[in-house]
Amino acid sequence: MLKTIAKKEFLSLWRDRRFGIMGGIVLLLLLTATVVGYMNYQKIQAERTAANTKTREMWLNQGDRNPHSAAHYGSFAYRPKSPLSFMDFGTDSYTGMSVRLEAHKQNDAMFSTAQDSSSLIRFGELTVAFVLQILMPLLIIFLCFNAFTQEKEEKTLQILLSQGISIKQIAWGKIWGFSGVIGLLVLPILLLIGIVLSMETATQFTAAYLGQTALLMGCYLAYLFIYVVVSVWVSARASSSRNALLTLLTVWIFTCVIIPKATVNIASNLYKIPSSFAFNKSITEDEAEGINGHDPEDARAKVLEKQILAKYNVDSVNQLPVNFDAIQMQVGEEYSSAVYNKHFTNLQATYNAQNHVSEITSLVNPYLAIRQLSMAMSGSDYVTHADFQQQAEKHRFELAALMNNYMRDHSRTGDWEFTVNKEVWSQLPEFQYKLPEFSNVIRQNWLPFLSIALWLCLGIWGISTLKFSLL
Repeated sequence: MLKTIAKKEFLSLWRDRRFGIMGGIVLLLLLTATVVGYMNYQKIQAERTAANTKTREMWLNQGDRNPHSAAHYGSFAYRPKSPLSFMDFGTDSYTGMSVRLEAHKQNDAMFSTAQDSSSLIRFGELTVAFVLQILMPLLIIFLCFNAFTQEKEEKTLQILLSQGISIKQIAWGKIWGFSGVIGLLVLPILLLIGIVLSMETATQFTAAYLGQTALLMGCYLAYLFIYVVVSVWVSARASSSRNALLTLLTVWIFTCVIIPKATVNIASNLYKIPSSFAFNKSITEDEAEGINGHDPEDARAKVLEKQILAKYNVDSVNQLPVNFDAIQMQVGEEYSSAVYNKHFTNLQATYNAQNHVSEITSLVNPYLAIRQLSMAMSGSDYVTHADFQQQAEKHRFELAALMNNYMRDHSRTGDWEFTVNKEVWSQLPEFQYKLPEFSNVIRQNWLPFLSIALWLCLGIWGISTLKFSLL
């Protein structure tokens, strides 16, 4: 009987004009978002690959010059797009795509898409994630809101119950019937995405990457199934189709619009980010006066000079067999890196605290959960951006250390005319950003996963508690 009810609901909804119009619009949007997103991904990826290649060529072919001058000239690190990011742009449109690598200074990522876009970008971009997270639940609501109320208004529910069918069987039959129709819209798109990804990443389509893609698609299917279950449950409890529709629309507005915005405001008020001026001022002060505030730069320089003279058992820096200027620059580089790391770590902790508020709120809002999971597994969340910044900083430090140490060992103090060539430039490896491991993504996002699981369990429990007396 369960299959009969599911088949009846499937065919009724399939023949419904509402489904034809709204489903066609959503399917068209999904196809458009997939094609446009993939074309955008290919364009950006090609641009960044070309820029990375050009930057490497410029570094290798810069000619003969002083190593420290080359360190100040620096290079650039470009963040490649994750193959899955064409589904969900996440924070990629607001975080920079490249970092300038230069001595004595850590730079933030620059040239975000939002900088070159109009203010309309604040209202979101058409992506597969946007359609699945925002529009598909709205479609489900309009298709399922009268699942039970129509039966009650047309007096057909009692006829079904007289056949010895339980309310729970009817509910599950309707749920599976509606889910089948929704699957006809979603599954072809997810299959198309899988095919595109397998072609795009043919050389790196490992088992872990395949698992990550499958898990993301599974999370989306679970999210949409939650909306089907909730819609049927509300319809079963509502006294009329009008009340069911108003209730479900209110739920959608709160979960997809009001709560996310309120969560951002609450998090920013609880954990305040320092202004750019205050942040840079703190860094400048720590570099000059020491991280502890009692270790000025001049005093550190004198202590270093005494240590080096004692190490080589000479009376002046001019007698040193190495370049003291290079030693001093490298020690200064290490100290400034420690200062930057201290302040960037504190800033990172503040951002993480803000994001944690959203993760906790996802326990009562599945939209926040699927949004976070989608961005994380698509490689377009803030954590991935911060990881790129850390890898870029590590490469920047390696660049400065290579230049300073080579100058230390192959020149003398005060010899600023010393130059090196391509043989030295090639010792710096090319920057290649590596996306976070899949296991790390899972571990860092256990709360959103828990939220999806809890909502699935809650929905199943809600359907199991339906009784005839409530109808």
